[in-house]
Amino acid sequence: MATNLFDLSGKIALVSGASRGIGESIAKLLAQQGAHVIVSSRKIDDCGRVASEIVAAGGSAEAQACHVGNMEDITATFEHIRATHPRLDICINNAAANPYFGHILDTDLGAFNKTVEVNIRGYFFMSIEAGKLMRENGSGVIVNTASVNALQPGPMQGIYSITKAAVVSMTKAFAKECAPLGIRCNALLPGLTKTKFAGALFATGEFYDEAIKAIPLGRHAEPDEMAGTVLYLVSDASSYTTGECIVVDGGMTI
Repeated sequence: MATNLFDLSGKIALVSGASRGIGESIAKLLAQQGAHVIVSSRKIDDCGRVASEIVAAGGSAEAQACHVGNMEDITATFEHIRATHPRLDICINNAAANPYFGHILDTDLGAFNKTVEVNIRGYFFMSIEAGKLMRENGSGVIVNTASVNALQPGPMQGIYSITKAAVVSMTKAFAKECAPLGIRCNALLPGLTKTKFAGALFATGEFYDEAIKAIPLGRHAEPDEMAGTVLYLVSDASSYTTGECIVVDGGMTI
């Protein structure tokens, strides 16, 4: 017998960092399952492309520019959602600052601030605004994209790894406090995934080769291979799952 556990018909979903890579794959899969997806990233043209592709494939989507490192953009995005939609059912915090790649002792204040503003402050206040909307309706799901670097700091990725560890703690804090409100919060921890965002790792043969050696499946992931876990986390299939941080890394952290 067929199951409808993964049916998202009638759900309103906001996906940040959805103009490419993992975010784009998540947005398209949620739309395929029936959700209306608000495609968000810094540049409206990039958001518009993804939203148009979703609509062309028979889904429902709209574009909304939002730089999550900018508090004014976060405020404007949620004002738009409140004015346009009756609720928000799903919030995917996937936007992230391009990681500083270099020795941790060479991290400057600019790299530190940029990474913290997007990866910690941005996720935190996106979750707060999403949670307020969800609280009004008595239900909702937040999913944060963290990284296996939260568990094992990546070489030459110090401040990025530190912020992703903070995302794991943030996920658990929101899960604990928001569960009585009907809001679940979980995290996806991707391993090595072929995205433009991870370009520095793929361009540096030494680091890439060492990373592949540490992955039992013997290869990197494609963005689409991350989206299925997020679908599980936002669907009724995971109705009793909250505060969990699911690692999808081909076995790298075994």
